[in-house]
Amino acid sequence: MEPEEPDIVSKALAKNRLGVPSVVFFGVAGAAPLTVIIGSITTIYAIIGSTAVPIAYLVTAGLLSLFTVGFVAMSRHIVNTGAFYSYISHGLGRIIGVGAAFVALPAYSLMQIGLFGLFGSVASGILAAFGFAVPWYACAIAAWFAVAILGLLWVDLSGKVLAVLLVLEIAVVLIYDLVMIGNPADGQITFSQFSPAPLATPVIGILMVLAIAGFVGFEATVVLSEEAKDPKRTIARATHIAVILAGVLCAVSAWAMSVNTGPDQIAARAAEHQTDLVFQLVGPHLPGFLIDLGYVLFLTSVFAALLAFHAAVSRYQFALGREGVLPAAWGRTHPRTGAPLLGSITQSVLAIIVLSIYALVGSDPLVFVFAWLTTIGGLGVLILMWAASAAVLAFFMRNKRGESAWKAYVAPATAFLLLTVVLAATCIGFGELLQVSGDSPFQWLIPALYLGVAMIGFVWALIMRAARPEVYAAIGRGTEGRVSVAPDSASMLRAMHADPVGARSGSGYPY
Repeated sequence: MEPEEPDIVSKALAKNRLGVPSVVFFGVAGAAPLTVIIGSITTIYAIIGSTAVPIAYLVTAGLLSLFTVGFVAMSRHIVNTGAFYSYISHGLGRIIGVGAAFVALPAYSLMQIGLFGLFGSVASGILAAFGFAVPWYACAIAAWFAVAILGLLWVDLSGKVLAVLLVLEIAVVLIYDLVMIGNPADGQITFSQFSPAPLATPVIGILMVLAIAGFVGFEATVVLSEEAKDPKRTIARATHIAVILAGVLCAVSAWAMSVNTGPDQIAARAAEHQTDLVFQLVGPHLPGFLIDLGYVLFLTSVFAALLAFHAAVSRYQFALGREGVLPAAWGRTHPRTGAPLLGSITQSVLAIIVLSIYALVGSDPLVFVFAWLTTIGGLGVLILMWAASAAVLAFFMRNKRGESAWKAYVAPATAFLLLTVVLAATCIGFGELLQVSGDSPFQWLIPALYLGVAMIGFVWALIMRAARPEVYAAIGRGTEGRVSVAPDSASMLRAMHADPVGARSGSGYPY
């Protein structure tokens, strides 16, 4: 008798829903350029006091572009909504892949929940300007409700919402940049901010870390690979565009601010006005409605990022449920919309619980919800990127699969080395990113917790390999694999999976 071959996919995501523009919108929405420009860049100027912010964003965009070369090359061979988890499973083995999945879930979840704090705070401030006293928590719940509903609907509907918001957002950013550049301090435009000299100073470490945090979310493009039209071409194009677009917008905007104030005054002005800096700089030169529109689009920029991260974390849960790492219920989709059902609901429930706790405690939503949670989540995503760059290199070292040496070896190896330096600097100075005292346990606790959850994932993978070898064999295979399980083949599977780590399986990647 022929061995039985059950399909590992219980339900599938909606197919052929997203073209290149929609996927780009998800990637850029995750990076939230207006949020980064108004919030992060002004904060970096105020805290670091360096004029090297524009060149730092360009260098960071270059680093992530190097990472993207190998990342999207691998996407042409593996189409899986599990993204980092799937790629690491193929490149470094299933055990490390499950550990990566256990890092990805809290990282993306915290990124999304943290953004609710920023949304609630900004929305409350806007309403207060119109004479309505609404607490941040009530505003955050309104955004939570909208995201929870959109997360269960057709993914292309979310793409259309993001498209409208991001086109308006980018248009306002460009208008503000032109106004700031057109009104330079002392009537002279300077390009000294792009000098590479400051990159040789100790400040570059923290600058790079903070700049990379502004790009987190661009990898959401690969999470949508199973729902894209012609994913092996769409995802590659969309990911490159998302990185370049976010990098150019942030670098040009950081430069425009310093042109308007003068490089020697940007730090002082940023410390004085903080997130109002851009509006203070363009206010004298634009009609009031464009300033008001900027505040509203700042709010919708945060909402767009909320939607993008919700899509990412729910699809990670779907991929893990489909492949048996999580209970099978997480591997099912909505029967009409094709959206990840339980993954979306789980993230919504977790978000409302965390937000309610913060509201009851009375914590500052900007510091302890937004800044802390997104910084902690950003560290997890950086760990995933670092491991994924190693996985890409290992994947192509076994078989180049027709890719050029640049895509298969040179770019991934260079990205891995550079990301190693950035990750080390981040872990060493993590307490400074959270702005805690030198004796605070948060100096080392968060990196240690990520190591702990990764270890739990490793142990869980070993348990699966011993107790459920047929499920273990499906890890990372997504929609493109079947697992042959004959009634008498359990011993054969156990023998295969007992090979040393790094041994090649029939599917072409290590166990």
